[in-house]
Amino acid sequence: MNVAPAAKVPPFAAGLRIGLFGGSFNPPHEGHRAASLLALRRLRLDRIWWLVSPANPLKDPHKLAPLALRVDAARKLARHPRIIVTAVEAAIGATYSFETIIYLKQRCPGVHFVWLMGADNFRGFDRWQRWRDIARLVPIAVIDRPGSTLTALHGRAAETLAPYRLNETSGACLATATPPAFLFLHGPRSPMSSTALREHPHARP
Repeated sequence: MNVAPAAKVPPFAAGLRIGLFGGSFNPPHEGHRAASLLALRRLRLDRIWWLVSPANPLKDPHKLAPLALRVDAARKLARHPRIIVTAVEAAIGATYSFETIIYLKQRCPGVHFVWLMGADNFRGFDRWQRWRDIARLVPIAVIDRPGSTLTALHGRAAETLAPYRLNETSGACLATATPPAFLFLHGPRSPMSSTALREHPHARP
């Protein structure tokens, strides 16, 4: 990874509890916002950073809208002072989430990061580059998604991390838990998906 020493990250301070919500946001939708609001409340987070990725190694790059357009759309959708949209991954030249997490932990000492991901992504978490190391670096909150409630918790990653699963009622403690640690958050679920919006653009709210 070609790391730019002065790459800009959103404002932070030691002691803050910050959720990292990575993704293509291609396009962003209300499901992203609903999941973020749930995490802010249940995990007692101070901020959530939407990490709009320049590309996704597991997805077709030809279907990806330009980064600037996705960042702009995400900012318009977020509409919340504690949800910060950033393209820091492009700035630091990160290809994989593991690289981003390493960089942010080094640049932001004293910050309590939590990795946020939808249950649909957790189902394939074991396909991510160095996914075991991600689990060793930061606590993980898996947010329920329609159609993934059961399958997400029976995949390879879920079975491997099962000894480190916390009760959902421990959400307020997750940010300061020693990793590996993860929990599954249930709440209001949005049926929206970026794939569906790309295939049926007129379905946008």
